[in-house]
Amino acid sequence: MKQERQNRLRHGGIWFGGQILRAAALIVLVSVLAFFLVSVSPIDPLQTNVGQAALGAMSREQIEKLEAYWGVDTPPTERYLSWAFDFLRGDMGVSLLYRRPVAEILAEKLGNSVWLLLSAWVCSGLFGFFLGMLAGHRRGGSADRFVTGLSLVVASTPSFWIAMVLLLTFAVQLKWFPIGLGVPIGAASEAVSLADRLYHAALPAASLSIAGISSIALHTREKMIEVMESEYILFARARGESEVCLILRHGFRNILLPAVTLQFASVSEIIGGSVLVEQVFSYPGLGQAAVTAGLGGDVPLLLGITVLTAAVVFSGNLAANLLYHVIDPRIRKGGTE
Repeated sequence: MKQERQNRLRHGGIWFGGQILRAAALIVLVSVLAFFLVSVSPIDPLQTNVGQAALGAMSREQIEKLEAYWGVDTPPTERYLSWAFDFLRGDMGVSLLYRRPVAEILAEKLGNSVWLLLSAWVCSGLFGFFLGMLAGHRRGGSADRFVTGLSLVVASTPSFWIAMVLLLTFAVQLKWFPIGLGVPIGAASEAVSLADRLYHAALPAASLSIAGISSIALHTREKMIEVMESEYILFARARGESEVCLILRHGFRNILLPAVTLQFASVSEIIGGSVLVEQVFSYPGLGQAAVTAGLGGDVPLLLGITVLTAAVVFSGNLAANLLYHVIDPRIRKGGTE
């Protein structure tokens, strides 16, 4: 038993180390791709941030100083390697737009986005899972038709359009929520409470949640239909088990693992949708900072956001792989063998 436990721990450590190395390699590739896209972008950072009229009124010496500041004349490879070496030493650079350390900006923006992303991720997973169970319990029923139709409509609707509808309905017409921003206008930072942050993040989080429900609901529905039409459910009905017992004892346990898989895979969708939703609500989070950095040519800030979001997505995938062994003992036994 002791030798078997040691072998299991050794194989688990090798697997976990391989996953970490794989995630690190993917993060490097993502950062290289992001840097390449910014380098080939037709946007001129000087004209974007200074203005054509202001550039025309500057002397050649002033323009050369600005070009040196933005790294216009530095070869792209040299700029990326310089950033990579500094990043490995723990220095993420200084934002060219905000003129502050990138680490400080990321901490501030992430603090604003964490409530938005986390609440949207949890709500979309829970509502999508239970709607899928409700629809798949009885194929062709009224609940199945309603959930399927609603999910197809939501899946074909862009997240920014959902955000605009919620904004016009609940903020402009009904005035139940603020029309934008992450905190009350004119409020000092020390006077902003947690309730104020959640109040301003309610509509953006609802927009992201609605946009993420459809895929989880449809996937869970298909798995639930497979379970409810299987032979062991037929035998369970013949033994006289109630429908509630069939759903909780057989259906829930068999569709939980696929739902967890899809839920953790949806982290990238939530982060991607937040870029557009935060623009609609002028929410000062990571999504809006990414758009600002991309349009302004702020390479250090854009690369910092890219690495951070990629690390979050890969961490979600790694967490899903670890949860497999906790939820399904068959996978844990197979991995041991």
